[in-house]
Amino acid sequence: MPEKLIVSVSPHIISEETVPKVMYGVILALVPAVIASLYFFGVQAIWLIVTCILTALLTEFIFQRLRRKSVTVTDGSAVITGLLLALILPPSFPLWAAVLGAVVAIALGKQIFGGLGHNIFNPALIGRAFLAATFPVLMTTWRSPFDAVTTATPLAMMKFEGVKTPYLELFLGSTAGSLGETSSLALLVGAGYLLFKGYIDWRIPASFLSTVAVFGGTFWIINPGEYPNPLFHLLAGGLMLGALFMATDPVTTPVTKRGRWVFGLGAGVLVIIIRLWGGLPEGVMYSILLMNGLTPLINKYTLPRRFGETRISRKFKVEEG
Repeated sequence: MPEKLIVSVSPHIISEETVPKVMYGVILALVPAVIASLYFFGVQAIWLIVTCILTALLTEFIFQRLRRKSVTVTDGSAVITGLLLALILPPSFPLWAAVLGAVVAIALGKQIFGGLGHNIFNPALIGRAFLAATFPVLMTTWRSPFDAVTTATPLAMMKFEGVKTPYLELFLGSTAGSLGETSSLALLVGAGYLLFKGYIDWRIPASFLSTVAVFGGTFWIINPGEYPNPLFHLLAGGLMLGALFMATDPVTTPVTKRGRWVFGLGAGVLVIIIRLWGGLPEGVMYSILLMNGLTPLINKYTLPRRFGETRISRKFKVEEG
């Protein structure tokens, strides 16, 4: 009896990874940064994190019910948005303003595009951009760890005062800054777990961080008295948090391997341009959002050739598309 050929639709390879599993894996990877924020900034960190997470969950629930869609607040995506938003806010940020930021992050950054998998920009960064435009004073009011003394961030002190913060303080996190961005050590530990599990691709962080180091280091070599060195660029500000946990978002970043290199390179160049010559001491948020907007274009021009496809046919395909 002849064997029957069974033809089925893709996908033909099924992964054991699910959306909730990956999401909660990312949440677990952020635990070291959360612990560091609690250690350095105290109980206010708890309230800020809880407020952002609960608001994000409630906003997602309401929007999905209004749109008559399946309620998926248990998949962990809204928790990550709320948690990341809290970690990129100043420790003394008012809770009522954090509520507004979380609503905007979910409503305008995610649900308005159709929900998880359809958003163009990183939702947490959309929420932060809204807060930065609406409450610029609150978003630039920082305090030093372990007390309520108002101070400047290491990037601001370097840019406007020429004062360089010790590297050990930058690495451990005992500096002023957003709730979860100060400790490079905690962020690297969490990112190591994500890389081990295969939840993020190493190409974007590698190209992002190396571009910042090389591009920023070039100007340091030219004028070391005016510009910070590569190590300072890597450890200061929100670069580690942005490169390891936000630029690696699979929804808003390129799907191709070459595209991920391009994304990280572009984001790194933008960070240095803003840090050295912009009016703001930090540029990680804007660099990632700008590259999010270019992701569809990057995907289009970095797609690998199909088997049997010639360069000429590929050229006509790209031009027609």
